[in-house]
Amino acid sequence: MTTPTRRAKALMFQGTGSDVGKSLLVAGFARAFANRGLVVRPFKPQNMSNNAAVTADGGEIGRAQALQARAARIAPSVHMNPVLLKPQSDVGAQVVVQGRVLGNAKALAFQSWKPRLEGAVHESFARLAAEADLVLIEGAGSAAEVNLRANDIANMGFARAADVPVVLIGDIDRGGVIAQIVGTKAVIDPADAAQVVGFLVNKCRGDPSLFATGMETIAEKTGWPALGLVPWFRDAGLLPAEDAVVLERRRRAGDGAFTIVVPRLPHIANFDDLDPLAQEPGVRLVLLGPGEPIPADPDLVLLPGSKATIADLAALRREGWDVDILAHVRRGGRVFGVCGGYQMLGTRVADPDGLEGPPTEVPGLGLLDVETVLAGDKHLESVAGTLTGSNAPFAGYEMHVGRTSGADRARPVVDFADGRDDGARAATGRVAGCYVHGLFADDRARAAFLAEQGAATSDLAYEARVEATLDALAAHVATHVDLDRLFALAR
Repeated sequence: MTTPTRRAKALMFQGTGSDVGKSLLVAGFARAFANRGLVVRPFKPQNMSNNAAVTADGGEIGRAQALQARAARIAPSVHMNPVLLKPQSDVGAQVVVQGRVLGNAKALAFQSWKPRLEGAVHESFARLAAEADLVLIEGAGSAAEVNLRANDIANMGFARAADVPVVLIGDIDRGGVIAQIVGTKAVIDPADAAQVVGFLVNKCRGDPSLFATGMETIAEKTGWPALGLVPWFRDAGLLPAEDAVVLERRRRAGDGAFTIVVPRLPHIANFDDLDPLAQEPGVRLVLLGPGEPIPADPDLVLLPGSKATIADLAALRREGWDVDILAHVRRGGRVFGVCGGYQMLGTRVADPDGLEGPPTEVPGLGLLDVETVLAGDKHLESVAGTLTGSNAPFAGYEMHVGRTSGADRARPVVDFADGRDDGARAATGRVAGCYVHGLFADDRARAAFLAEQGAATSDLAYEARVEATLDALAAHVATHVDLDRLFALAR
């Protein structure tokens, strides 16, 4: 095919490590430059995340790129994240290329896949660059991972091949930011270092003047100009996060009277489903880690999505959470499952084709009279409709492998606008689940759901809050980084 002509300027943001704030800064810059009237596109060549979003063109990308697209006021596209790795074990991942599953690869074997993925990465970049004024590119992990530099498509390998200038981001909050940035310069190839046009120090708390000499030291030892010291953005937690590492910090949210307990499964996926609930003033959301039993008195146990249902069901049993959940239900408690969590609530989960590992079949929790067979292509679809019974409207998406059937499907949870339905409910009404992600983002659907569970509702406008937070983030980065200088550095 003919490669589109590049129209846009481009600038890449790489980090000294994971979770230094690359995704958030790119979202802020995307909104700030979009506010100036520029046509902006986010791009991440390769991502690793189980928090994904369905795109307008019918595929899936990392949640961060979907948020960045929203910041740029554009619908998300598969070309914004052409290679997405979705971990299914400690050493293996599902490989999604331009929105579609290509296969599964072990970490070591994936290194040999990279050369054949490079074409898709550069094709997607060219498509975005042909339709935009500015492409903001996010790297992955650390720019200093020299052990992975051969065939790299995520960081300097891409930057060099596409001749894109790089801004390096360090995280002062975790400590040692001088060593982070100076050390990166020390270990990377000189030709890679030449791609770097400056550095940013992110997440500064306290008096920024105390680090003025630190900025000077980094500039002196690297030869890279300082582009800004960005203070901590306190409202970052109001935006959907991509990396599950944040869940280790967000153990509890809110202090409302209604307690929702969520077991933090090893392969938890699409956990931004929890964000609207966590921001409800009447809710106290508790994420349980390994070794923490489910307390005896939660108002609701919510089983989240999972990238590996059978493995996470085994983990749930190892922790004894299955015993706790069954006791909770016997005491009259409520349970709700989303996607993989919904599958776990049934009587059986079968994987005859070995999609998640060796072919197997395992018993579920037996709280819903349904069973799931993991087979066929992944189902990716934006959906809309109403909650069954309340008729409260929602808009969300489905992203799963497997088909669920059984007697409790006769009591669905949602009715789609096209006449179909989804989900299942036990005869008692106290246990239910469905495949729909994003169900709680609509204020009306969330209010109806909470009311059904016996919780107080509020006037929280969740989507409006996300928009306001993106605007505040744009103002934040524009205050502390010279946007004109950034644009001039792009090429």
